[in-house]
Amino acid sequence: MGNLANLEWLQLGENQLSSEIPTELSSLTYLVILDLSNNQLTGQIPTELGSLVDLEWLQLGNNQFSGEIPAELGNLSYLESLSLGGNQLNSEIPPELGNLANLDNLHLYGNRLTGPIPPTLGDLVNLRALHLHNNQLSGDVPAELGNLVDLDTLELGGNSLTGCIPSALRRVRHSDLERLGLLCPASTILADLSSISFAGS
Repeated sequence: MGNLANLEWLQLGENQLSSEIPTELSSLTYLVILDLSNNQLTGQIPTELGSLVDLEWLQLGNNQFSGEIPAELGNLSYLESLSLGGNQLNSEIPPELGNLANLDNLHLYGNRLTGPIPPTLGDLVNLRALHLHNNQLSGDVPAELGNLVDLDTLELGGNSLTGCIPSALRRVRHSDLERLGLLCPASTILADLSSISFAGS
């Protein structure tokens, strides 16, 4: 299949494909859509996919991929949809994903991702859906996510996040923020500050 030099769409989702993604697919430099979702594919996501610079859709969700999310995916500047959810990926989220300025939706849910949410995701100014739930992410929710003014869906549950949700994210229409217990209302913060001042006086 690596010889199909003019191929633009490759959709093989919802089959029973197994084994690994052949690195020869990186030769299909005209690919706009690559959909291998809902199979039984294993191994690591090839770093060579980062050379498919015309890709607009990369759908690899609901397989059995493990290892790292390749930082090279940050080279896919035309990418509008990136779905890696429902795998066994166990790295941190590479900050290079913040380079995907045209990204509309990012699905990384249901993996074993660790570490903090990269503040660079706040650079995805066209993002409308961000699904990071059911991983092992930790640390505070970065204030930079408040820059995502078009964000309509935000799922962060099932992680080990701490701190307060940035107030700018409370306008997101579809989210699980209330269930996280991290909203820290302004009234509560002011009350705490008042009690500290009173005790000091």
